[in-house]
Amino acid sequence: MAGAEWTCSLSTMREWESPDYEPLLPVSEKSNPLTRDIDRASTNHIVRMLQACDAQMFQEEAGTTYQRLLSDKVVKTMMEVAERVELILKDPRDSLVVLSGCGTSGRLAFLIASGFNRALRQLNHSSVYSYIIAGGDRALLSSQEAPEDDPKLGMLSLKKVCEGKRRVLFIGISCGLSAPFVAGQLDLCLQHPEVYTPVLVGFNPAHQARNEPIPGCTFTFHSVVQRMQELSKSQMAFLINPSVGPEAISGSSRMKGGSATKILLEVIMSAAHAAAFSHTSITYKGILQHLRAYEKTLDITYSQSEGITGLVEAAGQSLRCGRRVCYLGWGSLATLGLIDASECDPTFGAAYEDIRGFVNGGYRELNNNDGPLTSLGPEFCIAHEDFLHQVLPSLSDRDTVLLIYTHSDDVSEVVRMARRVREKTSNLHALYHQDGDGDTAAALQGSINELCLSILKITWPSPASGSSLHMQWELSTKLVLNALSTGAHILKGKIYQNYMIDVQVTNSKLYRRATCLLQKLSGCSESQCEEALLKSIYRVDELAAGITSSDMTAHTRTARNTTKVVPLALVCLLTGCSLMEAESHLEQQPIVREAVEACLP
Repeated sequence: MAGAEWTCSLSTMREWESPDYEPLLPVSEKSNPLTRDIDRASTNHIVRMLQACDAQMFQEEAGTTYQRLLSDKVVKTMMEVAERVELILKDPRDSLVVLSGCGTSGRLAFLIASGFNRALRQLNHSSVYSYIIAGGDRALLSSQEAPEDDPKLGMLSLKKVCEGKRRVLFIGISCGLSAPFVAGQLDLCLQHPEVYTPVLVGFNPAHQARNEPIPGCTFTFHSVVQRMQELSKSQMAFLINPSVGPEAISGSSRMKGGSATKILLEVIMSAAHAAAFSHTSITYKGILQHLRAYEKTLDITYSQSEGITGLVEAAGQSLRCGRRVCYLGWGSLATLGLIDASECDPTFGAAYEDIRGFVNGGYRELNNNDGPLTSLGPEFCIAHEDFLHQVLPSLSDRDTVLLIYTHSDDVSEVVRMARRVREKTSNLHALYHQDGDGDTAAALQGSINELCLSILKITWPSPASGSSLHMQWELSTKLVLNALSTGAHILKGKIYQNYMIDVQVTNSKLYRRATCLLQKLSGCSESQCEEALLKSIYRVDELAAGITSSDMTAHTRTARNTTKVVPLALVCLLTGCSLMEAESHLEQQPIVREAVEACLP
């Protein structure tokens, strides 16, 4: 595969849409036909595969199987939600727009709420946006998977944020229509229609919403969606759930799911702000044009695929030799670096030191609800000063450092940081955005060019709105960083075919995903796979009665302190060896596919 030319046909792009393609799985959990052998692909082919997967977001609707991002119903619902936001912006008294989610969805809720509150402050208006993330602010920076399973926690957090409010537009984000935390919040909204208008954003058809019982609740996510569908007929609830195709790495909703979330909500909020403050009507054509502008963002970003490939290769080499990748960012682009780094632990079983993000200004710039979190431990030290004191002294040429900024940032600060980093490592790179009006800091940029091994410079046409351009810079940065961290972990051997083989089994969604993955890759029965998974979690070759009688919560709690759970279970299933023998195989060959193949006759 690495030496062959990779091509992408239209039939492969749309293969996932067939009713016969992995029919038992929701779209968000299907494997993408485009990336079947991404674990064996060359670096430039990895980037091209990721580009093709991202392009699926904007494919036109074909037939009646799935509605898409640009579908008529999606655009019309976005208009209706934008009108609700406009009403609150024009009369914000006792009103609130709340964005909530788990993991990546919650981090993007924070990013989007922060960005639009900033826009309101610039107009001398009070803030109307709040965010909720399962696990609280610590989940902005590190994996907190367990709270996703707690619907009552979701309800309590929403009640707390909305105390004293008479009118709340609640936007719950769950890419797979599956998170109990969000289901609980939506149920609360449905119980109190006099206060709450619920909006659900996700990327599965409604009938694919999770329908498994939620402990302690009388509802499932599926039943909540059914109630919302009925209420949507009278615009008392809204469901925005286009299909954007399977993720490049199966189930990794931080990628397309996260990007599509950002696109949908920013288009809605931007339309509402333009209507409230610039007297620009919310129109079908306007929403569609704004969506198309984001499609152009993908084209502009991936026109730099050669530069992206170089960054992936550098980061992959660092991870393969046990070293680290550091993102040093400015402004909101730095937040994208924090988000990308925080996702590597649950997705790839990475240590927090492997890929880290740092923000110029630290928590002052982040401006999160709970303020500084540095007392929680070193992984919560996010300022550039923390990098200089804690990380820089031990850097070497085997570490990769990426500067992330725009021409409107203080480029002199970037130069100073580049010089400090260059004293310790030559493996310094930059991701830099500028608009088409020219480089206002050309001389300073020249200094950075001399200090860096590579510069990924993305030039943008000047739009009518500066805020619109900045949001496109953010999406572009997200695409580049997702490609970098995903590609680097593929090169390190953390992916099997196109599956997250080293996923952390820390909540019910991930436990079920792990079981399904073992079934698919081993061909064994569900009961055999769950047995192998439990043996790997508890590190035993025989399951005691106390383990088999425990519930899933106990299993996921134990799994939080265990590594390589799924790889070990897979090797045991495929070879029939003991756990100790499987551990030995993986120590000798950490690339899981090669470890498995070395064991087979």
